[in-house]
Amino acid sequence: MPESDRPSDDERLRALGERLAKARAVEDRPHQEEHYSQAQLAWRMVIELVAGLMIGFGMGYGVDWVFGTSPIFLVIFIFLGLAAGVRTMLRSAQEVQRKREAEASRGKGD
Repeated sequence: MPESDRPSDDERLRALGERLAKARAVEDRPHQEEHYSQAQLAWRMVIELVAGLMIGFGMGYGVDWVFGTSPIFLVIFIFLGLAAGVRTMLRSAQEVQRKREAEASRGKGD
């Protein structure tokens, strides 16, 4: 092939850039990892509730052990841990709701 019939380096680079742009356009779809599924949200909330209960249990047991009291502080701190876990769950639910509303409003604006 004569040297004059071959495309120049600039033309080859431009053609390569166009092929890469087409390939990237095909791959640019929403990733599942970016969006939480319902199961992931449910597990997150369960873990937050259980973590609050466990922390409350541990603190109550520790305070009862230090003061040598009957399990009065254990019961109190379990209820406080439950309240903290529920509050954290509600905050997580509100956060997810705000994200979904923001996505919906962006979708309507297009």
